[in-house]
Formats: sequence, structure tokens, C-alpha cells
Amino acid sequence: MGDSVLFDMNDDGTGVIYEILERKNHLSRKAIKTRGASYRGERLEQVIASNIDNIFIIVSTLEPDFNNKTLDRFLVACESSHIKTNIIINKTDLADEETLNQWATLYKEIGYRVFLTSTKNSSGFTDLAKYLKGKKNLFWGQSGVGKSSLLNLLYPNLNLKVGEVSNYTSKGTHTTVTTVMIYVGDETYILDTPGVREIDPFGIRKEDLGHYFKEFENYLNNCRFNTCTHHHEPDCAIIKALENGKVSYERYDSYLRILETVEKDINF
Repeated sequence: MGDSVLFDMNDDGTGVIYEILERKNHLSRKAIKTRGASYRGERLEQVIASNIDNIFIIVSTLEPDFNNKTLDRFLVACESSHIKTNIIINKTDLADEETLNQWATLYKEIGYRVFLTSTKNSSGFTDLAKYLKGKKNLFWGQSGVGKSSLLNLLYPNLNLKVGEVSNYTSKGTHTTVTTVMIYVGDETYILDTPGVREIDPFGIRKEDLGHYFKEFENYLNNCRFNTCTHHHEPDCAIIKALENGKVSYERYDSYLRILETVEKDINF
């Protein structure tokens, strides 16, 4: 979704695409594991969308519960795609205010724009709407975080189907089944994506993962080894930054968890 193409129109209103133009960017993740798939198949790239101006990662405070580890996986996938990424923390009406502010402050200090929204009282939407105008904006997040409700409030004519959170699993049910791009006026496009249950960034090597944690940037060149994975190596500048309070424990823990799932060598 989002590719630019050249095409010819027929007299009957049908058309034929004869060239897909080069993408300026694309967002992808590792394809979901399917039962019976080979090892090579499990590592295929799944492209979510292309030619995007803004990504908005949506998380909720409750129902489903806020999970910074999952948010950080989404952020790594976006950072590796080199696309402007923002965070929406939704359902703020259900949140403990102190905890909410702690997480919002953490990600703002890293360098992300964070929007706090609630569809119950319509808070946060005026600021959010300003950053959508004139751009292609992709909304991405777990099932049940309120993405469809949020988009319906921003653009009432969308009438997107809204699901509920399962009482059994405490996870959202899928309402959007495929990525769709919708023109909403003022040269503004919304890319609505299916909610996801799991996210693994695609095509990242262990020694490169640190480049996709924004707060590591000022320290990466100070490690003793160029291939430092910032885990166990001596004279690691990231570990020193962690000890000095320059890198948060929460984010570093996310880094280590993602590191465990990244292949040592990737063949493209």
C-alpha cells in the first residue's frame, strides 16, 4: 500500500499498471510465523506500506495494558525504516496520571513526539490533527488500543468498524483486516493498518540494533569494538551510559530482549 505507479486507462474504465516507481521508503516487519513454514519462510519480509511521511504508533494505558517492550519493538521497526515516528498513548482517561506522565516524559526526552489522547473526552485531538495535514500518515499498533475509534473521532466520515477487547485474553480483536489508504481532504491521507499481536523488526543484525535506539546515538562511536553489541563486551559506552543514568534501564532492557531475537547473520 502506498506505491506510486504509472498506468494506462482503457475506454471501459479499467486500467493497466506498466511501471511501479521507486519507493522513497517503506515500513516492514518480519513475516508472521505460520504452522508448517520452513525456516527461510519464517524470515521473509512483510511490507506494511510505502512512501510514508509520518508513522503514529498507538498504545493504550489499559485494555490492553501499556507495554513498553512492545512499543520499543514497534519503534525499532520504524527507526530501521528511517521514517518520522510519533507515539500516541490512548485511553488516558483510564490511566494512573503519575505513571502516564513518567512514560510520556521518558519517550519525549528520547526525542519522540508523544500525544496523549482519549476518545471518551476527546482530549489531545486538536494537537494531533495539526501534524496530519498535508501528509501520508500511517497508524500502527496492537489490536484493541483504540486506533479505529481514534480515527473515527478525527475523521467522522470514515465510519471504521470498532472492535472490543476480549475478556478472556485481554487483547484486542481484529477489525481492520488489511492496510488501506484513505484520502481525508487537505492533501491528507490516512493509512489504516490491521492491529497486530506480535512484532519482530526485519533485516537487523545484532551489531546494528543499537543504531535504532535514538538515545544510544551519542555513545555508539565510543565503544572499544566497532561490532559491539552493548551486552557483555568490555569498555562498552552504552553500558557506561546506563550506569551513569544517561540511558534508562527500561529501554536498555527492551534492547536486550530484542537482541535475543535478532539473527547474528542475515543473508539477503
